[in-house]
Amino acid sequence: MNRKGKLGIAAGAIIITAGIGSAIGGHSSATAAPPSHPVASISTPAAPPNTGTNPDAGQTNNAPPAPPQPTVAQQQALDSAQSYLDMGGFSRYGLIDQLTSKAGEGFHRADAVWAIRHLHPDWNQQAVESAKSYLKMGGFSRSSLIEQLTSHAGEGFTLAQATYAADQVGL
Repeated sequence: MNRKGKLGIAAGAIIITAGIGSAIGGHSSATAAPPSHPVASISTPAAPPNTGTNPDAGQTNNAPPAPPQPTVAQQQALDSAQSYLDMGGFSRYGLIDQLTSKAGEGFHRADAVWAIRHLHPDWNQQAVESAKSYLKMGGFSRSSLIEQLTSHAGEGFTLAQATYAADQVGL
């Protein structure tokens, strides 16, 4: 190996040693002055990507935090809401009312709302199921069915959901 190569390696070793010493909290007593001639570059492997948490190194985890586990009350409200939706014909308003009513399930409103948000029901389909039930009773015009489906005394669907349901059942 020629003299330039040995000087380049020696200068690189001093710089790397000084860098390691600084990284672990120590201070290097030697200061590497830039060489007066070009030095061959020394490639070092790249640091691995940050994939975990190491509190001592101050690294953070790039993965999103796991969602919190539901409380017992939230899980019970979720199970109850799913049972009602499986029966079919509940609007968001009607389902919240059923879950929170003392005559119904008696859940806290926050737990009922949490459950519904986690179920992602198809409210249009629920409106269709409700419309079909009303038509089995008979005597509904398009406007009276929409009125029943949108009334808070009735089902509490939105006008858009009730209109969709009326269209789907042929009125």
